[in-house]
Amino acid sequence: MMKFLLYLCFMMPLCFLKNMFWLVQMMLFFLFFLFMNMSMNLMNFCNMSYMLGCDMISFGLILLSIWICSLMIMASENLMKMKYYMNLFLMNILFLLIMLYLTFSSMNILMFYLFFEGSLIPTLILILGWGYQPERVQAGLYLLFYTLFVSLPLLMGLFYIFNDINTMIIYMYKFYFNTSLILYMSMILAFFVKMPMYFVHLWLPKAHVEAPISGSMILAGVMLKLGGYGLLRVMVIFQEINMKIGVIWVVISLLGGVFVSLKCFCQVDMKSLIAYSSVAHMGMVIGGIMTLNYWGIYGSYILMIGHGLCSSGMFCLSNINYERLGTRSLFLNSGMMNFMPSMSLWWFLFMIGNMAAPPSMNFFGELKLINSLISWSWVTMIMLMMISFFSAGYSLYLFSYSQHGQFNLGLYSFYSGVSREYLLLFLHWFPLNIMILKFDFSIWI
Repeated sequence: MMKFLLYLCFMMPLCFLKNMFWLVQMMLFFLFFLFMNMSMNLMNFCNMSYMLGCDMISFGLILLSIWICSLMIMASENLMKMKYYMNLFLMNILFLLIMLYLTFSSMNILMFYLFFEGSLIPTLILILGWGYQPERVQAGLYLLFYTLFVSLPLLMGLFYIFNDINTMIIYMYKFYFNTSLILYMSMILAFFVKMPMYFVHLWLPKAHVEAPISGSMILAGVMLKLGGYGLLRVMVIFQEINMKIGVIWVVISLLGGVFVSLKCFCQVDMKSLIAYSSVAHMGMVIGGIMTLNYWGIYGSYILMIGHGLCSSGMFCLSNINYERLGTRSLFLNSGMMNFMPSMSLWWFLFMIGNMAAPPSMNFFGELKLINSLISWSWVTMIMLMMISFFSAGYSLYLFSYSQHGQFNLGLYSFYSGVSREYLLLFLHWFPLNIMILKFDFSIWI
């Protein structure tokens, strides 16, 4: 694991050389294929070195982080054309990737906490430094204070556990059980805010709307998955108490998913609509994890990976429109099929991925989550039906509003999609739909 970290650290000086934009991107793609070929043990941590290790949960999320970060560079070509602090931008992305890599591979839970919170800093710099509107300062404050408010209880909880069992190794926590309600709340609230769960989700649409395309991609693609990863790690400790009060989080998440899905129909900003749809999907993920059964855990993991690729691709599509029209309003982004018919195909492909249609990973993830939640309680079927139906509804609403209808803006010049943009969208869509071929049938038993 240390060799990949050193690889990333030695890439830092390349950011300050002239015209190294594409070299950094190619090196990240190369790192992705190096990491993918690493031998894995399905059950335990492996490839351990210097308190860093990797199991199947962290393996997929590290691959997702490297993939999304390399696509972030590809999506930000406009910065290179404008020469807008490109060197600092590349270094910031590499620093963020190092933080995410260390978060997912840390075997020491205190190191996990440090890098979990540390990944907030480069994200904040992305929003404040390369955001579009003056309101990005307010969005940065939302992001900062929502996250930091629940950060201290998590740290206190980690110290309490260390005082109890005298170890910080994540792998040893499966032998430790605790029924303290205060400890339970302090440990999981930080992950709920990061997901985000309904009631603490307001920072996400605000941050997405003000962030540049790279910021939106990393927020949707990886940052939301930090909360799910943290929950998967710490729920081992709280199995007994979660059997009693886990129903509260399932109800809040699923009802919140229904309300947020309805709120999607009221949005006029494309980015805001996609951000709210992420909250609805993450509500299902929280519900699946809180059931604490086999299908729930696997379904939430698959949906996290699938949503990371699909949501990031949808933000790329909205940015492609924004670069041409200068607006993200659905009222002004209508009739785009007349100007960019080939891009309409990509809109359609990502919309059916977002509404969890086969053969996307979202379909298999939601199928497992629906099975998990209905086996946990039949009552959840009503909310799951509504979430699935409204998910298809707002996806079609976004597609039909943006692609059909009469074009409203009087443009003097216009250019269709370029090969870089089609490649960018293909590299989001292809793994989203092709990875079902790698699903081992043993996980369906």
